[in-house]
Amino acid sequence: MRLTFTGSAQAYFWALIASAFAGYFAILSSEHLQNKEYLAFIISLIGLIFSWAWFLVNQGSKFWQENWENHVDMLEDEFVGPLYKTILHRPEDRGFVEKHVLGPKGMSVSKINLIVSLFTIFIWLVLLWYVMPGLHLSCPPSISLKYAIPGLGTVIFMVVMYCQGQTHFGPHRHVMFKRDTRIVKR
Repeated sequence: MRLTFTGSAQAYFWALIASAFAGYFAILSSEHLQNKEYLAFIISLIGLIFSWAWFLVNQGSKFWQENWENHVDMLEDEFVGPLYKTILHRPEDRGFVEKHVLGPKGMSVSKINLIVSLFTIFIWLVLLWYVMPGLHLSCPPSISLKYAIPGLGTVIFMVVMYCQGQTHFGPHRHVMFKRDTRIVKR
């Protein structure tokens, strides 16, 4: 049983991130555009925040996937037997290529998504570094407010996503309203 973040939601993040990459390189390759480094900087902040959101959603997906896998582990023996706990493998007499390259491997799809989203974050940070003028390892670093304000805003939103985007595990109090309806015959 796999209840993970897949399908259209993954495509949603890929579409946003791919659009940001396309915009970044389109702006930098433009010949007649003024302030193209600054515009590329803004686009890279957008790509960074989409990639960060994708990473956090992948973490949440992994959490809930493991939660449901643990539920299945606890309940399956009583209802269907150890179907989920039983793992069948191919015979080990396969050649090197079949065993290590073309054959099945016990890889975690959700962990691979996490690693790819981290790599995408890394690439956005490199692209940010590339278009930021005057940022050197000197003391004090020189950076204009034009770059500092959107950069700081992005970092603040990344922190807010991390802190406020977590699932609430405390007690829940639900509110329900039940309407009373009747059909009146005339």
